[in-house]
Amino acid sequence: MVTQTNDNHEEKIVVFVDEDLQDLIPGYLENRLKDIAAIQEYLVQGDYEAIRSVGHKMKGSGGGYGFDEITNIGRAIEEAAKIEHREEIISQTEAMKAYMEQLEVVYQT
Repeated sequence: MVTQTNDNHEEKIVVFVDEDLQDLIPGYLENRLKDIAAIQEYLVQGDYEAIRSVGHKMKGSGGGYGFDEITNIGRAIEEAAKIEHREEIISQTEAMKAYMEQLEVVYQT
């Protein structure tokens, strides 16, 4: 992972991914955006088990695609859900949103 600053002084998080995964990555990232929305809805419902499950899935999949930060955030969400720590779940969900907004994927051979 590389962090770069663009002309607007916004930091981009550059992740280098094997070009063989190029067809899979857009769908994978779209599903992570859906995870954020799902977590927010589960918070409204107070469904911490569902949040834990989503966090667990994120934790398990991120590193396999080269997105270690998704794994880290997923782990934190999973652990926070186990103890029903609402504020930490909100914080990690915000961190995930920021990560997704700053993410730039570069495919390499």
